[in-house]
Amino acid sequence: MKIIVVGGTGTIGKAVVNELKPRHEMIVVGHETGDLQVDLENTSSIEKLFNTVGAFDALISTTGKVHFGEMNQMTPEHYALGLNNKLMGQVNLVLIGSRFIADRGSFTLTSGILSQDPIRFGTSASMVNGALDSFVKAAAIELSRGIRINCVSPTVLTESLIAYGDYFRGFESVSAKRVAQAFSKSVEGLQTGQIYSVS
Repeated sequence: MKIIVVGGTGTIGKAVVNELKPRHEMIVVGHETGDLQVDLENTSSIEKLFNTVGAFDALISTTGKVHFGEMNQMTPEHYALGLNNKLMGQVNLVLIGSRFIADRGSFTLTSGILSQDPIRFGTSASMVNGALDSFVKAAAIELSRGIRINCVSPTVLTESLIAYGDYFRGFESVSAKRVAQAFSKSVEGLQTGQIYSVS
């Protein structure tokens, strides 16, 4: 299969590429590096990406930004980061990408554990992750041509504990390599409308 990995230069993305590249043609997309670049907050940039790639069989998104902070100090702009980047960025990958994806292709997005297990400073992440999970379940019943869509919802990465460990006290971390298996299940399996929790 011809697989696009948006966020393929990040920690999870690299693990996903390493897992799938022995069996598939991989196109690694980053914000500034990779085979191609995209700005998730710019629909014209997303259109350009798909026009460049052309037809493809699967898209994986392992990217998206949110703001962590005290809720009583959050501003609309802080919430807008997650809404415009992680949420609508991934939604637009599906909306625009559905015009280019092959019959019976698949989309796999990334949410996160905070939709189910919230933490202090995480209201934006919980909101965005919950919205992504719900979008995937709803989109699965409307996508045509046998196109599938799933979401991977990981807990904190072992590789990211140095940066985010203080937010996730009491959480057991998982490796990016283990998270990559859920993406493999989504892309190479037949399920749709699923939220694959990795914790």
